[in-house]
Amino acid sequence: MSQPEVLALIPARGGSKSVPRKNLLPVAGKPLIAYSIEHALECAAITRTIVSTDDDEIAEVARRFGAEVPFKRPAEAASDTATDLQVFRHALSFLSEQGYSPELVVHLRPTGPVRRIDLIERAIESMLSHPEADSLRAVGLAEQTPYKMWRIEGTYLRQALELPGFPESHSMPRQKLPAVYWQNGYVDIVRPRTISELGSMVGRVVLPFVVEGKIHELDYPEQIPELTAAVERFQRGEPDPEEERHRHPS
Repeated sequence: MSQPEVLALIPARGGSKSVPRKNLLPVAGKPLIAYSIEHALECAAITRTIVSTDDDEIAEVARRFGAEVPFKRPAEAASDTATDLQVFRHALSFLSEQGYSPELVVHLRPTGPVRRIDLIERAIESMLSHPEADSLRAVGLAEQTPYKMWRIEGTYLRQALELPGFPESHSMPRQKLPAVYWQNGYVDIVRPRTISELGSMVGRVVLPFVVEGKIHELDYPEQIPELTAAVERFQRGEPDPEEERHRHPS
């Protein structure tokens, strides 16, 4: 049996408000985007790696680290308000016109330089073994439960999320409430038909892929020292102090 076509798509636009040019920012000796490209190229289950960008410098760096950049992303799919759906729909439409249609598309965000290759491969295996699934999302246990959250309506508080059968879930012990998971962007996978036929990045049937521990990514400038330290620890094979704290709470 031939290997399924699995595309890694790394979206990396040139504009960024919180951290200017963050996809090219040097982190532990490499441009930030280089790590996600390397993750894709080192994953045996991924058969093709493409960067979607509107930026010539990002395209040049991406090619230098081994990714393909077969198209330039249009401006309407690279604005501050552009959605993942626009980006992926454009990429898959272009590739389809070239005669290429992957079975799965692995979404690797360039802001996450710390990933285990075996976890990416495990996520792909999960999707391949569940043909009914439209997508897979990496999630982690939420630190705060939404059942204890409120919103302000006018002068008064109203519970943000009600739990059927528990009219005052906000006053219940956390241990008695359902576990809630937060999507963390470690790795997401979507079938092309989910995008083209359902017009969605997730669809109706979504597989969970639980990734424990701290997720290291760059969203704000003050995270740069911590991110660099995390990458260097990972490269040395040292444990993450945050993960150790979760395993052995004081």
